[in-house]
Amino acid sequence: MDFLKTDVYTESAAVDVLVMRLSELGINGFEIHDSADFDEFLENKDANWDYVDDELMGLKTVPTHITLYLQDNAQGLETLAELKGALAELRAAEPDFYGSLEIQIGNVREEDWANNWKQYYKPFCVGEKLIIKPSWEDVTDTGGRKILEIDPASSFGTGQHHTTKMVMELLESVVSGGEKMLDLGCGSGILSIAGLLLGVKSVYMVDVFENAVNTAAENVRKNGFGDESFTARRGNIIDDSALREAIGGGYDIITANIVADVIIAMSGLFGGFLKADGTLVVSGIIDERLDEVMSALTAAGWKSVDSRRAEGWNALVLKK
Repeated sequence: MDFLKTDVYTESAAVDVLVMRLSELGINGFEIHDSADFDEFLENKDANWDYVDDELMGLKTVPTHITLYLQDNAQGLETLAELKGALAELRAAEPDFYGSLEIQIGNVREEDWANNWKQYYKPFCVGEKLIIKPSWEDVTDTGGRKILEIDPASSFGTGQHHTTKMVMELLESVVSGGEKMLDLGCGSGILSIAGLLLGVKSVYMVDVFENAVNTAAENVRKNGFGDESFTARRGNIIDDSALREAIGGGYDIITANIVADVIIAMSGLFGGFLKADGTLVVSGIIDERLDEVMSALTAAGWKSVDSRRAEGWNALVLKK
């Protein structure tokens, strides 16, 4: 399998925090290039060396960056989209601390690599009721499945990633028809669209990125649903009480395909949006954080009634 070298540029003080954030996204192989570490090496009075190669000395002036390798396929492109979203969130929160967080992908321009979606992204089935396809592909025989059309964009969520697939599979057993659904961290809107196709009556989509909210609304319309079937709003329910009030309650289903830390932070808020017998579906949880997430959800009164796991990722269905 081919891999593309991907560099993320940051500041020395942010390396450890950034590595932790990348790990939460399931990216676990890194090369860290940091001139501060090399300065420490040079100043180490106990080291037994009397010569440093010129090439090694060049590391003294290297810009601080983390190198990772993404698969040169649809899964790698999905990971890139998720990585871009995470870096944008960090940059917006603390730009001085994290630095530019610029991404460089080998010798290939990001715009050119993004176009490679068309060679990788083909129609595929999810669960028993859906088939996902990009706009440039035609599907003549759906086998009775509903078509969900979505194209790659800067917002994460085209259905290729395990976290997204698992939520759509779980929604098949959760949706019976006519429900009111809240999609937290909606990204491209794919889970909201899946819910509508499966029979949900209306969806309320929330994301911290304006681009994601606009893209999600556009994607819902492209799949044949009118504006009366959805609301799309930018914001963060964790620290925005006005947003929580605007969202309101009485929801039958919540989907939250995010990351462990955000799910933990939201664990005490989910119940305020749901009906007494409502269902919570969370995903984006790596194996290493599953116990921690379950502990927070259990403390908030949630009990797991169903789950999925795929290649180190976990999705849960929970009830109060």
